[in-house]
Amino acid sequence: MKKFFLLVFLAPVFAFGQTKPATGFSISGTIKGLAENEIVTLTDANNPTDTLASGKVKGGVFVLKGKIEEPNLHNLNFHNHEKKALLFIGNETMTVKGDVANLQKISVTGSSIHSDFSSFQNLFNPLFQKLSTLNQKISSMPSINRNDTLMIQYESVYNTVQRSIDSFSVLKKNSPIGVFTLLVTSEMEQDVNKLEARFNKMAPKYQEGFYGKILKGQIEDAKFGAVGTAAIEFEQADTSGKMIALSSLRGKYVLIDFWASWCKPCRMENPNVVTAYNKFKNKNFTVLGVSLDRSKNDWLAAIAADGLTWTQVSDLKYWNNEAAQKYRIQSIPQNYLIDPNGKIVGKNLRGPELQAKLCELLGCE
Repeated sequence: MKKFFLLVFLAPVFAFGQTKPATGFSISGTIKGLAENEIVTLTDANNPTDTLASGKVKGGVFVLKGKIEEPNLHNLNFHNHEKKALLFIGNETMTVKGDVANLQKISVTGSSIHSDFSSFQNLFNPLFQKLSTLNQKISSMPSINRNDTLMIQYESVYNTVQRSIDSFSVLKKNSPIGVFTLLVTSEMEQDVNKLEARFNKMAPKYQEGFYGKILKGQIEDAKFGAVGTAAIEFEQADTSGKMIALSSLRGKYVLIDFWASWCKPCRMENPNVVTAYNKFKNKNFTVLGVSLDRSKNDWLAAIAADGLTWTQVSDLKYWNNEAAQKYRIQSIPQNYLIDPNGKIVGKNLRGPELQAKLCELLGCE
């Protein structure tokens, strides 16, 4: 991955209580299993080399004090044990209790923000786990149609996630967790206008905060190449050196698939694309693979190993691939589904979602 992306799916963390915001933060910790004089530190989860506070265990208790610029994810580090606990906190006074042997069940008292984060985890983690399990089952099947029981279950859970995003983000619009929720689920929403409408409901100060600025940039990028707009023309050499233009495939549904041999998530997604291609290739559908490789040998080896039998192109310029630059690709895998008239009708369709969209457009047996 090249683009920043943060997604936290952890076991629920218990949080209770609320205190009046202080000028800085204060954490009083009682964690079973820590040795006398053991060092505990607090670091920024997005910048782990930045230590915000450090303290020693004295009589079984440690105290960390400092100041945080804005509420954010932080790591509470227990260095002797090479373990850490995740806290979403601001400048609050809080108490942390638990056992170093089971930090996922740590309790946090006094942070309303961390309590909101716990609510996020308790609501979404089970849903994400269900989606992941169904996705794995569907991906392992040689073929599937939209009326299959697994696909119906997947769509039901997916729709539940979407409804939960709408209700929970509004409920937490005056908390940094509202914007955080929208950011970490943003890749699940193809309609940039819907994502922007959700974002506009958030409190202005959080729209301009750390996660808000990232999401705002994603929305601006997503408007480029949005569903309903015309696909951008490009031309690159295929594996034999022949120049292939996107427009040469006009008249078919085309999945422009940005990937690379060195990209593990891409290689994991390739079987899903193979399944979709084999199922719909006789229904006016094809795939145009655009590789961000720089080694032709690695590129060709991956094509053969993964059974990618459709047209593949690359200029072997790595992240500077000219087609990827035109489409502002900053992370892979990424794809665009183009209709026979050259309009974008879908993007970032992965796993069951790709087959579901093709079933909608081309029909399923």
